[in-house]
Amino acid sequence: MLGFDEDKAVEFIRATLPAGVSARWSDDEILYVIDVIWDWYEKNGYTSINAGVDEEEEMDIKSLTAFVTKELKRAKEEVMDPADIDLIVKGELQYEESIDPFA
Repeated sequence: MLGFDEDKAVEFIRATLPAGVSARWSDDEILYVIDVIWDWYEKNGYTSINAGVDEEEEMDIKSLTAFVTKELKRAKEEVMDPADIDLIVKGELQYEESIDPFA
C-alpha cells in the first residue's frame, strides 16, 4: 500500500483508542498487531496488486480479529483483551482508509 508508515499508523491507532486502552500497550505491541494483520492479508491474498475488494466483497473484520487474537496467543505475546485487539484492528483499518486515495 502506498504511503503506509508504521510510525504514523501507531500514532493514528493511538488517537482512535480510549486513553486507558492506549496506555496499556507499547508501540511495539501495537506494531506487532499491525504485522499480524499484514500476515492475514498475505494469507488471504489481499496484498496482491489485483486484490482490490469490490463493493460486493467486504473484508471480514471478525475473521481478521479472530486471526490476530489466535496468533497473539500462539506466539505467547502479551495477553491482550479481545476487546482491545478489536479496537486496535479497527484503528489500523481506519488508518489504511485515511491513506487510500481511492477511498
